[in-house]
Amino acid sequence: MRNDNQSVISEFILLGLPIRKEEQGMYYALFLVVYLTTVLGNLLIILLIRLDSRLHTPMYFFLSHLALADISFSSVTAPKMLMNMLTQSQSISYAGCISQEFFFLLFGGIDSFLLTSMAYDRYVAICHPLHYNIIMGHILCSLLVVASWFLSFAAALVHTLLLAHLSFYGDNTLHHFFCDLSALLKLSSSDTAINELVIFIVGTMGITLPFLCILVSYGHIGATILRAPSIKGIYKALSTCGSHLSVVTLYYGAIIGLYFVPSSNNTNDKDVIVAVVYSMVTPMLNPFIYSLRNHGLKGALANLLSRGNFSS
Repeated sequence: MRNDNQSVISEFILLGLPIRKEEQGMYYALFLVVYLTTVLGNLLIILLIRLDSRLHTPMYFFLSHLALADISFSSVTAPKMLMNMLTQSQSISYAGCISQEFFFLLFGGIDSFLLTSMAYDRYVAICHPLHYNIIMGHILCSLLVVASWFLSFAAALVHTLLLAHLSFYGDNTLHHFFCDLSALLKLSSSDTAINELVIFIVGTMGITLPFLCILVSYGHIGATILRAPSIKGIYKALSTCGSHLSVVTLYYGAIIGLYFVPSSNNTNDKDVIVAVVYSMVTPMLNPFIYSLRNHGLKGALANLLSRGNFSS
């Protein structure tokens, strides 16, 4: 207890999505479909890549890990949100909140680093095609994935340890559907200057630098295509990079809207809506983007379905 008789917070109240109570049932069904589609769609991508030997290439190696990260990323927030909507309970324990924040940062960071690795893969494939197999060997691909996990884990751990040292008294209401780091900092009774400095530094290394690396990679790809422009070359570049560019646009577009576009201090509705797009809608759309624009995945799916029809 503090001297002013305010007790330490043992749980938080998640206000959830900015929707009316009479609309809860409709939105519950909608987000349940979104979450199930995310899980099943990304599992299908992983299954296709595992079963079809033609997809055992660096690009699909990274894609399978991205699909796994997307399932995990969506699973950090969606089940709890759906459970709260179903039971009309809005509480989450302090330990549960801190854990949710850690895994949200972990899998969000992994997505960022994997998208950067995929951009580098496309850069080597188009700008250095003769050396592609030498450069993008199994060892380098594995190192890039391990580095993605390690760097994301380190960043999430730093944020979580600093957050765990903050004090929370009095108000325990989060204007969000999950334990967002920025929302928790606003609620803290402690000085958060160090936390905000670390967010800036780690955010620069984990989000801004990877995004710049992606832009540089595609800048080189564009320059290579323009040196010898042809319909065939442009089509090949679009077919190999189109899916990745679409996912990058969705992912970083949501991040820019969430963290870099200022919003009013009096309302958090915009932040909540963009967070839904970032954490639930984008992971759901990734399988559709890669399936519709990728001939390899479409061919693998056709083979799987034809095998199923033949066996039946």
